[in-house]
Amino acid sequence: MTIALLSIGTELTRGELVNSNASWLADRLVTLGHEVTEIVTVDDDDGRIVQTLLRLADVHTAVISTGGLGPTTDDLTTACAAHALGVELVRDARSLMRIEGLFAARNIAMQSSNAKQADFPAGALVLDNDLGTAPGFAIELSGCRAFFTPGVPSEMRAMFDGRIAALLPAPEAPVAVRKLRTYGMPESKVNDLLAGIEEEHAVTIGYRASHSEIEVKVLARRRSAETDEETAARAEQVKNLVRARLGDIVYSEGSTTLPAVLGQLLLKKRMSLALAESCTGGLVSELVTQVPGASAYYQGGVCSYSNGSKTALLDVPAALIDEHGAVSEPVALAMARGAQRAFGADVALAVTGIAGPSGGTSEKPIGLVHWAVAFGDSLVHESRVFSGDRSQIQRRAALSGLWSVRRALLG
Repeated sequence: MTIALLSIGTELTRGELVNSNASWLADRLVTLGHEVTEIVTVDDDDGRIVQTLLRLADVHTAVISTGGLGPTTDDLTTACAAHALGVELVRDARSLMRIEGLFAARNIAMQSSNAKQADFPAGALVLDNDLGTAPGFAIELSGCRAFFTPGVPSEMRAMFDGRIAALLPAPEAPVAVRKLRTYGMPESKVNDLLAGIEEEHAVTIGYRASHSEIEVKVLARRRSAETDEETAARAEQVKNLVRARLGDIVYSEGSTTLPAVLGQLLLKKRMSLALAESCTGGLVSELVTQVPGASAYYQGGVCSYSNGSKTALLDVPAALIDEHGAVSEPVALAMARGAQRAFGADVALAVTGIAGPSGGTSEKPIGLVHWAVAFGDSLVHESRVFSGDRSQIQRRAALSGLWSVRRALLG
């Protein structure tokens, strides 16, 4: 059994939007034991949508399509699905009532064009949308089960988990998946440390790299003589072996992020955190506060972008900045201590650097970042020249700082 993913929308083929739906669905399906073998993106063109649907249905057990269920003239997916089936569109009274009720609850006048979102191919199974106006639907096309969801990521994810996952055919050879997240080691070195495991244990190891983080995924497909429980046990055994080989660079299992892991550690130690940011411009604070419950340990932060704000808000001596420059070890250390005092925090992180694309010199090139951690009475400093564009440098600096806080807390 194989599954294909179809993303529909000219905004995708033109590069105006990043296709996050396909990556999320593929990851989710593999985690559930399914095999995704094809991902296709097509623009808002009737003929190409119909042709692609028919081709995918011919060679796959299931197709999951996202996008094109809105009220505008370029939302063509539902009509194309009906065309592929050779049936008429039929208005679903219940869905129309739900859409009308949603607008009424928001005290917004419903436009006549929204009514088309209650039209479905004759015989389709309607999939309610609990988060938006566009219901999804499912059809049988050439023996293939095809599911259609809105393109809005939050609506698609809720519909998949709440409606579609249970309707998918059972995988012929389920896959047991285990994930580990690592930080600070190049992908090539991680790969070399795990050499021989795949062959010895009949598993597949996948890697996903992003800003010095590597997600290592162990996939164990059920063998003919195995039960599902035995496959899961084999995946667990290999995961433990991988963790042992990689050592301290592994910071979590599953999908728990570095900021979330740090938050758990702060809660466990009953410690508070403060931040002082310059080149990251508040990104570290954003990452920290994306974690639910961060208010239990995060005291606050200062985005001290100018030299004057470093002095006024963090008590960094102006003479120190004049002597060493804002991007320097002494200033990073003073910023960390200043944030720790200002917020009365147990631990504070400060980041200052040159994110580019201008402002670098031969002594202080673009990408140079200094960060410091004030932990109790101790101070720790690190620096590095990060590669990449401005946003990449900022993100790498933010994550490196959080990693240093974690290391300080772990001793």
